[in-house]
Amino acid sequence: MDSWKLGAVELAAAIAAKKLSCRQVAQDALGRIAAVEPKVKALMRTCGQEALARAGELDGRLERGGKLGPLGGVPVVLKDNLCWAGHVTSCSSKILENYRAPYTATVVERLLAADAVVVAQSNMDEFAMGSSTENSAFQVTGNPWDLSRAPGGSSGGSAAAVAAGYAPLALGSDTGGSIRQPAGFCGLVGFKPTYGAVSRWGLVAFASSLDQIGPFARSVQDAALFFQTIAGHDGRDSTSARWQPGDVLGRVRAADVRGKRFGVPKEYFIAGMEGPVEAAVRAAIGRFQELGGKLVEISLPHTGYAVAIYYIVATAECSSNLARYDGVHYGHRTGSAGELIALYARTRREGFGPEVKRRIMLGTYALSAGYYDAYYLKALKVRALVKRDFDRAFGQCDYVLCPTSPTVPFRLGERLDDPLAMYLSDIFTISTNLAGLPGVSVPCALLGGLPVGLQVIGRDFDDAGVLACAAAFEKTSGLAGGLAPVS
Repeated sequence: MDSWKLGAVELAAAIAAKKLSCRQVAQDALGRIAAVEPKVKALMRTCGQEALARAGELDGRLERGGKLGPLGGVPVVLKDNLCWAGHVTSCSSKILENYRAPYTATVVERLLAADAVVVAQSNMDEFAMGSSTENSAFQVTGNPWDLSRAPGGSSGGSAAAVAAGYAPLALGSDTGGSIRQPAGFCGLVGFKPTYGAVSRWGLVAFASSLDQIGPFARSVQDAALFFQTIAGHDGRDSTSARWQPGDVLGRVRAADVRGKRFGVPKEYFIAGMEGPVEAAVRAAIGRFQELGGKLVEISLPHTGYAVAIYYIVATAECSSNLARYDGVHYGHRTGSAGELIALYARTRREGFGPEVKRRIMLGTYALSAGYYDAYYLKALKVRALVKRDFDRAFGQCDYVLCPTSPTVPFRLGERLDDPLAMYLSDIFTISTNLAGLPGVSVPCALLGGLPVGLQVIGRDFDDAGVLACAAAFEKTSGLAGGLAPVS
């Protein structure tokens, strides 16, 4: 049996029933990585010996009559901005190239407590700043559906790893669409939970009021199991909500959209959107009506400001968060402490890539004296209006349906010289982060062999409901569990 083709729920059940051993599953995952990774380049590092040793420990527990957790023996890939004690956590940046985390992120602790097996850490846009995974300081990741195209970003390595069959599950982080956009590009389910539903403790910060950790999977039920495992209150994260997810997997398995109202925002179908993508998404939205849901046209009038708001708020927070990388405390250092200002300048010049430098400079400018009120404070006020738009819309509907991306995956290199075009890749996902709402991308079509994603957005902490709607659609799509051809 090629266990790397199975989903997480299937694998965990087969291991618990002793139809598969944890070691065999880990070997199959590592074998798949060895065979395909030279083409895809989705990973920063593989944890082969450690994964096999952990799998052996789990098999030993089963042999002694013990039981495993809900992810017992399931291979998982971590995004390289999640701290894991004793392991390099580089954020795909030269400034942290040799940095070993002294502690483990809450989400990683919860995965390990659920008996998952970490097989690798994934490539990403440096410090999660990008939409194509071309901003990594080390390598460019290809989309397993077409290696000449981008897998999306910034969590493109995690998305490509799941699509290529390295593991059925991977963790990503989503600041403006960095889970949902890569999921859409790679034909996966990608879920951004409600802000505060999943602890950010141990996530290397980019923009703290926007960042959220979430899962990639090849089916909604796998994403639900993964989310249920990592979600819930954490006292170490001051932004963590006092909330528990409940039986998310049960809600997903009983998915039914009959009687639900689905809002379709007119602002999400725009000039510049590829015609076949719009047609595919509209057809997918129509399927919710066939399933017994009611479609309602809604308006989110401040959507047109979302990209501008995001690139003020996110860059301002990024310039503050990345100030800690000064060559003194940890990470890359160039120069001596005797010439402190030169040390700062040389370290950052060598350690940060061009996109990170661009965002730090934009954010520093927005926060500077004389510009704070004109840019940052105004952006916060309009951000509140974006949230108000959603609150009003949810008076008319239960969920919002919209595209994940305006295009199919674009070609590698196509947008590197045009930052604005790259930033617009996230035009349909950014508002969800600004409002802190849960959103999932689910595959809805293949166009010329390239995936298209449909996005479902819900109210605060209706994460299970969002996933249940995606699951109801998935049952009709015929796209669940699809592996990319890696051509």
